[in-house]
Amino acid sequence: MAKLKALFIGGTGTISSAIVRRLAQDPLWEVYVLNRGNRKDSLPEGVHQIIADIHDEKAAAEAIREATGDMIFDSVCEFVGFVAEDAERDYRLFKGKTRQYIYTSSASAYQKPAAGYIITEGTALSNPYWQYSRNKIACEEFLMEKYRQEGFPVTIVRPSHTYCERQIPLGIHGDLGSWQVIKRMMEGKPVLVHGDGSSLWHLTFNTDFAVGYTGIMANRHAIGEAFQITGDEVLTWDQIYQTVADALGVKLHPYHVSSWFLAAAGKKYGYDFEGSLLGDKAVSVAFDNSKLKRLVPEMRTSVPFHKGVRIALDYIMAHPECRTEDPDFDAFCDKAITSQERALAEI
Repeated sequence: MAKLKALFIGGTGTISSAIVRRLAQDPLWEVYVLNRGNRKDSLPEGVHQIIADIHDEKAAAEAIREATGDMIFDSVCEFVGFVAEDAERDYRLFKGKTRQYIYTSSASAYQKPAAGYIITEGTALSNPYWQYSRNKIACEEFLMEKYRQEGFPVTIVRPSHTYCERQIPLGIHGDLGSWQVIKRMMEGKPVLVHGDGSSLWHLTFNTDFAVGYTGIMANRHAIGEAFQITGDEVLTWDQIYQTVADALGVKLHPYHVSSWFLAAAGKKYGYDFEGSLLGDKAVSVAFDNSKLKRLVPEMRTSVPFHKGVRIALDYIMAHPECRTEDPDFDAFCDKAITSQERALAEI
């Protein structure tokens, strides 16, 4: 019996690495990964690597042809497409060469401010706060137009906040990751929490995400459709930060600052909190995953956050490269707190 064949564009990131690992263990699939080869050691045994830069369209086409000949892929899975030109390039590369093209968009593309906190795939796409999200919307629109006009076999996937063992998901941190926030917690310092900490949020461990994603691969019912893939667990941001502190065994000192203030103040220091907060994390969301579960009934939260955060902390503490200090963000936190305290004192 012929194996199903998948090509991943990327394949070593937070989300895609878990999917590749899961699929590599499935005897029904033959897995190819196209990337620049910077993280060869992270690929599972048996996965075929094609080394090329997808942004060099001609070189990528030649590398794929050399590695796979005239192979028709059952699923081409895109994880590094961020602007409309990327979607247009992939359309040229894979038209007639795949039975399914899965584009990884973003749940941040959903309407902001939200008309309601229950989010389905039918929720409007509109985000005036974040160019990243608007670019994802443009990619979706181009691909769906090609599906409607020509039958290009696209499936849209919209992840929300997905994390892995290499990172702690938090609402606000600097450009060097969330370690500085963890460090502040361990040192007993106050940590910034956007808003009043009561807005709702989904966190999904990447191995759970992989269950939902692989379930729609080569699934004819997924063609021409969009699916949001998240875990079922919904937490407030205060609960998220408290869970991290509990895992560290320290007392949490949350310091609540409005998302608007953080977005405005962050601009002065080169941080795009307008996009990541006002365009995403400041809004309460509860994702209705019933559409996905009709196709993938085994999709569920098997790694709740209180377990996932411990998996991540164990890994981070054992890998110094995951503990990059960020003195600039540390200083920003102190200045934001001092500024709000001064304003309170003057009222």
